[in-house]
Amino acid sequence: MDHFHLVKLANDALTGVRRRVSWDRHERRGRKVDPAWAHRLLLRGADTLSERGRAKLEHILATADPANEISAAWGVKEQLRTLLASPDKATARAARATFNQYVAWAAMPETDRLKKTIDAWWPQVETFITTRVTNARTEAANTTIKNIKRTGRGFRNHDNYRCRIMITSAARSATRPDLPQSHHAES
Repeated sequence: MDHFHLVKLANDALTGVRRRVSWDRHERRGRKVDPAWAHRLLLRGADTLSERGRAKLEHILATADPANEISAAWGVKEQLRTLLASPDKATARAARATFNQYVAWAAMPETDRLKKTIDAWWPQVETFITTRVTNARTEAANTTIKNIKRTGRGFRNHDNYRCRIMITSAARSATRPDLPQSHHAES
């Protein structure tokens, strides 16, 4: 399980609420002139905002969110981020209870759907919290392979295709500072 995908789902739920609120208020899609739609600060994590960004976000929510629906969805998203940052299972369970309370307060289909996903994947979430192991490297390798295939426009020779993947993979690992380097160049 990759926590990145859960945060993305939370951002998608928030975007769904922003979209719905825009339709309810303006009877149209969100546009750049709509503060709650134009500013992507809502999709940023609270811990990544500067004081100026935080003040701007609070102003946007105060002026463009009269029913506090966007604020509630943002709070659910931030509580999920807090849950995923938990150092151990006990802290995660407490954060999950708070997350569930935020979802209950929000009472929106978008946040309810997010809660169902978290409930369904809870054993994997606990495993991530315990081990901090993700499948990010595997997904990166798969994305690289897909890009090679896409740019190759259909290799006819499977050996050439495999060779191209291996060369790209070797070049990536040769330039990564966190992987041990071989000493073949020195000999």
